[in-house]
Amino acid sequence: MNEAIKHIFSYRKYWAERFGVAPALPMSRQEMETLGWDSCDIILVTGDAYVDHVTFGMALIGRLLEAQGFRVGIISQPDWHSAESFKKLGKPNLFYGVTAGNMDSMVNRYTADKKIRSDDAYTPNGEPNKRPDRATVVYAQRCKEAYSDVPVIIGGIEASLRRIAHYDYWSDSVRRSMLVDSKADMLIYGNAERAIVEVAHCIAKKKNIAELDDIRGTAISRKKLPDQEFIEIASYEKVKNNPLLCAQSTREIYCETNPYNAKTIVQHYGDRYLWINPPPIPLTIKELDGVYELPYSRQPHPSYGNQKIPAYEMIKFSVNIMRGCFGGCSFCSITGHEGRIIQNRSEESVLKEIEAVRDKTPGFTGIISDLGGPTANMYQLACQNEETQKMCKRFSCIYPAICPNMSTDHSKLIHLYRKARELKGIKKILIGSGVRYDLAVKSPEYIKELTQYHTGGYLKIAPEHIAERPLHFMMKPGIKTYDEFKTLFEKYSKACGKEQYLIPYFIAAHPGTTDEDMLELALWLKKNNFRLDKVQNFMPTPMTLATAMYHSGKNPLKTMSENSEEVFIPKKGKIRTLHKAFLRYHDPKNWPMLRAALKRMGREDLIGKVKQCLVPVEKRFIASNK
Repeated sequence: MNEAIKHIFSYRKYWAERFGVAPALPMSRQEMETLGWDSCDIILVTGDAYVDHVTFGMALIGRLLEAQGFRVGIISQPDWHSAESFKKLGKPNLFYGVTAGNMDSMVNRYTADKKIRSDDAYTPNGEPNKRPDRATVVYAQRCKEAYSDVPVIIGGIEASLRRIAHYDYWSDSVRRSMLVDSKADMLIYGNAERAIVEVAHCIAKKKNIAELDDIRGTAISRKKLPDQEFIEIASYEKVKNNPLLCAQSTREIYCETNPYNAKTIVQHYGDRYLWINPPPIPLTIKELDGVYELPYSRQPHPSYGNQKIPAYEMIKFSVNIMRGCFGGCSFCSITGHEGRIIQNRSEESVLKEIEAVRDKTPGFTGIISDLGGPTANMYQLACQNEETQKMCKRFSCIYPAICPNMSTDHSKLIHLYRKARELKGIKKILIGSGVRYDLAVKSPEYIKELTQYHTGGYLKIAPEHIAERPLHFMMKPGIKTYDEFKTLFEKYSKACGKEQYLIPYFIAAHPGTTDEDMLELALWLKKNNFRLDKVQNFMPTPMTLATAMYHSGKNPLKTMSENSEEVFIPKKGKIRTLHKAFLRYHDPKNWPMLRAALKRMGREDLIGKVKQCLVPVEKRFIASNK
């Protein structure tokens, strides 16, 4: 493993730098000709509409590679039924970069109940069915059909979280690594900047991609194993029919997410080996600032005209201030994808972007819709002991309790909020990212600041459940911490003369959740006068700990026989429907199902007219004798 960490903007630029910066990365031959290009060095294929904004993965990677001197073209939402659409920009000189888009294509297309969604937020006018299932695999194969001698590199969240053999909810089976299925030459997982820049410059120097076997954040296929240290997890042939081994392999991946102590992971597939190098070293503040300050137009590609792209409409007035999450919620993929070490932008860079939103984004009215990231309040929080951090193997820095080495000082975030509010032309800054309330209660001054200046009447928050059992398997704090946050939120709202409310989010049918747990939650909702409009069932997404529970019926953190922990799985359709119904106890459509469940559970006392009842008695109609 080559441990030399090179600044991502320190490479000698490729000769094509002379062509300058494109107003938008080209999506057609005509645009290439206007720029004076005869070919593209790199072509990026994406399942999303091309929006030249830092929050769209292909725009970020494209602009970063452009800053290295490469000519980068975009093929957005191609017709995947043949290779012709993949030839529209010609043959790339160096490689194809392929991604399904900002979301896993299966999550994008299907609901938690496996029903096809009626829209796609990453497509012009929200039109559905513009990408195939498992788009990364299909796109990569079409690229190989288009030009078989051109290297294909896959990445993005879909490939990242499918980098090993994984349980696939939609087929109810264990699928192979997406690198194997796609027949790509390399998979880049996690935040891709370090790896993609190094790989691009190596290929530009005529190095064979098959020789690039020691780059952090990459996975490749090998015929033989070298004589060096690695961890071998159970082979695909073993895990595909053994849910417990599959859960254990997920656990082992999470044990190797700390880039400072992670080892290479190997998984056997027939006559070849999947070789996964350790995660990339996090970007420095200077590097991350550089990525966010690239010359994005901050708008959709001009070819879309007046069509609206819903995902862009949601984020166009928001600013990302950090990456990563050390929360480690079992159902969440952020730790497995971005890691638990927070990567921060400088205050100056964030303020500069707010000004760019103000000055360059059409329709801006003075309101920033969000200043956050994967969470709202992990900005500049880090382990206070560098040596401990380098050795740490914890899955979460704040569960079951906040690690004493983890800083909970929100002062830098508060200062950022205050500086942002002072900018000319900024009327209000809202916080749309989820607030991690177990951290927030350690800083009442932060809650005061958030409540008085950054809440627009309602604040989203995600306790996910209130019962101890499901919270244990979710790796979330107890409801007492939520109550503590709520008390402070209401106190500071009242102090500034505002009537403001928390909007809690909950997950139904999560592994470890029984009917009794959902009833307890329903009664809590009724007691607190919550009537939820939108509710969600747990969706098993690739490579999360909760998905490993769903598939195996065991807690992957305790899979050894002497320490095994069984997990009840609400897997059947009727149970999942019932659990969702408990969250909407107030909906008359759910009353027959809830009455039947309450009778079965011996809780007929909750059927009636009195206040403590959950649902009313069934109305009986007597036929007239007339």
